[in-house]
Amino acid sequence: MDKTAYTVKVGEATPAAGGRPAAGPVYRSIYAKDGLMRLPQEIHSPWDFFSSGAVKKYPKNRMLGRRQVSDGKAGDYVWQTYEQVYQKVIQIGAAIRGFGVKPGAHCAIYGSNCPEWVMAMQACNSQGICYVPLYDTLGQNAVEFILDHAEISIAFMQESKIKSIASILPKCTAHIKAIVSFGDVPIELKREVEQLGVSCFSWEEFSTMGEDIQELPKKQKDDICTIMYTSGTTGEPKGVIITNRAIVAGVTTTEHLLQLTDKVVDEYDSYFSYLPLAHIFDQVIGNYCISKGASIGFWQGDIRYLMEDVQVMKPTIFCGVPRVYDRIYTGINQKIQSGGLIAKHLFQYAYNYKLGNLMNGFKQHEASPFFDKIVFSKIKEGLGGRIRLMLSGAAPLPRHIEEFMRVTSCSVLA
Repeated sequence: MDKTAYTVKVGEATPAAGGRPAAGPVYRSIYAKDGLMRLPQEIHSPWDFFSSGAVKKYPKNRMLGRRQVSDGKAGDYVWQTYEQVYQKVIQIGAAIRGFGVKPGAHCAIYGSNCPEWVMAMQACNSQGICYVPLYDTLGQNAVEFILDHAEISIAFMQESKIKSIASILPKCTAHIKAIVSFGDVPIELKREVEQLGVSCFSWEEFSTMGEDIQELPKKQKDDICTIMYTSGTTGEPKGVIITNRAIVAGVTTTEHLLQLTDKVVDEYDSYFSYLPLAHIFDQVIGNYCISKGASIGFWQGDIRYLMEDVQVMKPTIFCGVPRVYDRIYTGINQKIQSGGLIAKHLFQYAYNYKLGNLMNGFKQHEASPFFDKIVFSKIKEGLGGRIRLMLSGAAPLPRHIEEFMRVTSCSVLA
């Protein structure tokens, strides 16, 4: 088979007949050449990956982490275990139910990636409630539209978002019952929101409001898991309905792809989360890491400190979209070109040598261990020094950038 073939033909073209139009041949990804995957029978929703899987298998593993900030300076990562996160999620879920929000209803999540974002998501999953991500690039008018259009009952959000939401609440109080901050809520802001007839709570306050729940609602694969709004080409934002089945399929196909191309994620891996959780890419990868008992560390939410966060966390898994990898590629090339003549020639020789071995079928760790150590190690250290797997999504990655990252990062790129 041709090495460059990414698809296989599984059906021939059919002519027009019986009022049906003609159709071309049917192709399928090379990774599904033997047939489409069947979803695991025991997994009904993303909640099962977390509660029935990782929490029971890896209760003491680190799950969610963020850098601790003291006197305005970010320090090391501080972690919560799967067991600790589960206990908080159950509390938040009970509080949601205590507000009369029933399975199938909608809650919003608004803010940068952080442990509370994931816990709010899992709390909704636990109760069979659809979560609706909000994000700034939609614009203030769009956020107002979504709160009303999606009939949001409770909105979880960063403290910094509450002020802007308060300004539009008078126009969308038909459904919203409460705002819950990821952190604390200043007394003045709390009063401002409550004067509009909407309750407002800090994260810790809200987590103590529920009663013990003996049994969680049953989930089905075709229940709606999340609604993701896009700006749309014209008019108001459009809501994309995503079922539990779709999220489960995304997780299981990620596992399948890694089984065929490299090594699956395990409980010793750590994932750096900075791509917006409001988009499906990071959600699928995050759920996949949770299903394997891996750790997820979050950036501070400030692009100026992105690379510093990576270097402090030292993850083993890094995800990016083409624009991110293009910036990394450009930055590395600029440093190479600013170096001396001998250094540039050494880099090019090492690059060509390793690329040739990779194209001849050598695995990443076999292609050039010598040059990995003396030439490419500095590039790997720029991403923390432990990256073994890089994933790219959202759009096609230009071939020259894909090739460059495979050679210089000392990691697999899928």
